[in-house]
Amino acid sequence: MDWKLSEEFVTQDGVVRWDRRGAGEPVVLLHGTPFSSVVWRAIAADLATDHEVFVWDMLGYGQSEMRSGQDVSLRAQGRIFADLLAEWGLVRPVVIAHDFGGAVSLRAHLLHGADYAALALFDPVALAPWGSPFFRLVQEHSAVFERLPGNLHEALVREYVRSASSPGLAQEVLDELVSPWTGEAGQPAFYRQIAQADQRYTDEIEHRYGEIALPVTVCWGEDDEWIPPARGEQLAAAVPRSELHLVPRAGHLVQLDAPGPVLDLVRRFLSRHAGHVRGATRDS
Repeated sequence: MDWKLSEEFVTQDGVVRWDRRGAGEPVVLLHGTPFSSVVWRAIAADLATDHEVFVWDMLGYGQSEMRSGQDVSLRAQGRIFADLLAEWGLVRPVVIAHDFGGAVSLRAHLLHGADYAALALFDPVALAPWGSPFFRLVQEHSAVFERLPGNLHEALVREYVRSASSPGLAQEVLDELVSPWTGEAGQPAFYRQIAQADQRYTDEIEHRYGEIALPVTVCWGEDDEWIPPARGEQLAAAVPRSELHLVPRAGHLVQLDAPGPVLDLVRRFLSRHAGHVRGATRDS
């Protein structure tokens, strides 16, 4: 279950860990919350056979720095992502984003000038209202939840993450997803990112989805209980010339629930837009 991000990018609020695998046309993968880049491991490994794949853990997530006082909001993550693309020298990569990563990629594009050859959104946070009753309860009382005994906190996070999968997660996968959120740094970081998850950061851009001119595909797990597939239909209707694909027998963690179908969707998407990706680095 080894997944190490070997590179660092320093931001004003801490260090972001990232890595690249393979060679070829660039593809960037974005994770959501409360996850990390590890959710893309199987997809990244396959794509790296003929693409240069960039992965990163958002600030305050996974292997990136977690500390008190950080701005880990969608506002900060969108700005960091635009800065990362510049750091990597990527001008028009293909971007594939999940959950909060969808909002991050949309904010970077619409507010910070990040350009993509194409954008694939998997079960993204993009349309109001969002946030489950559990999410909102924790958000309103994050300081209380942060003081939970460690074993109760871990049990809560474990059940929360488990609910993102429709067929269920293997024990070692569940352990890996939960692990970053435990301990002295991880427990407060879990509640910090929920406390800062403000819907206004998608409200700021939702009315601009009609401006998006790049190729977009929207993919959704048919059994997603976190964000219903009907939101996928709404988003596809809001983004001009976008497509909607439903993934059977998959919940919110669609790339873990149905890696084969997701990889097929990604491969078809990349092959359709491969000609637009050439020359996507500053050095080319």
